[in-house]
Amino acid sequence: MIQGRYDIFEKRGDAGVLLAHGITGAPAEMKPLVRKLAAAGLTVACPQLSGHCSTLKELRRTRWTDWYGSLQDSLQLLRDQCKYVFVSGLSMGALLALKLAADHPSEIDGVATLSATFFYDGWNVPRFKQRYLLPLLVHSPFRYFLSYHEPAPYGIKDERIRNIISAVYAGDSTQMPEKYGYSEFPGVTIYETFRLMRAVKRDLAKVTAPILIVHSTEDDMASLENARYLAARVGSSDVETFFVDDTYHVLTLDKRKDDVAERVAEFFLRRQAALADEDVHVRLTAASRATHHGDNF
Repeated sequence: MIQGRYDIFEKRGDAGVLLAHGITGAPAEMKPLVRKLAAAGLTVACPQLSGHCSTLKELRRTRWTDWYGSLQDSLQLLRDQCKYVFVSGLSMGALLALKLAADHPSEIDGVATLSATFFYDGWNVPRFKQRYLLPLLVHSPFRYFLSYHEPAPYGIKDERIRNIISAVYAGDSTQMPEKYGYSEFPGVTIYETFRLMRAVKRDLAKVTAPILIVHSTEDDMASLENARYLAARVGSSDVETFFVDDTYHVLTLDKRKDDVAERVAEFFLRRQAALADEDVHVRLTAASRATHHGDNF
């Protein structure tokens, strides 16, 4: 199952969860969630997205379709090993998960989004940056030369974890991208996230699998409006929301990571049980019809 050097794969039961880490992030940021899902008996795969866990030069060469391709490859591998497959992702990874559910409706049995980001409108993104700096960076040749350096708190409310990240970023985080991700967003990468946003917005009505939308009420990068936007436009008739406080954007590492992981695991286990019941019902119905058909002779 392992393809990339830093892929995470935990083989457990016949229900699998495919996780997508954030852009400029790494599979390591999903480890607390991986541990919870695996402990619940779910098989878990979190691939290293294309261009990540390497160098900024490599990241700049990739497009959102490359990141998506990494997830598609893992979906097929996971499908070969699991009867049911669910998908989840963090931030831009949540958008990749939604795109996967839109493109493969018969293969995805449930979706859980974490901090899904359709707009960079959190309290740590000033309006001046939203209206002028980001568009200038994205829609001009400057994107090939400039990068956006995210200021503290880096999506983390937990001061202990934030201090660790700050210390690494103050040093040379490029030596540990597999653990901490990249400390900056190249302009071309931001441009690709905007392209991904547009692609997923167009396809939201195609997402018909049951969905759990998890979002922080204090998100510093993407306000709660992102969750409301998703809930209003997704095509699924089964939509659940879990809004959490006392945490920022990176839900998988922050102060409420255990509560988030527990809620996601519960959602997928409940979906697995419902699907198993449906399978039993189908088999019993088929057996009953076969018996009834035989009695007619």
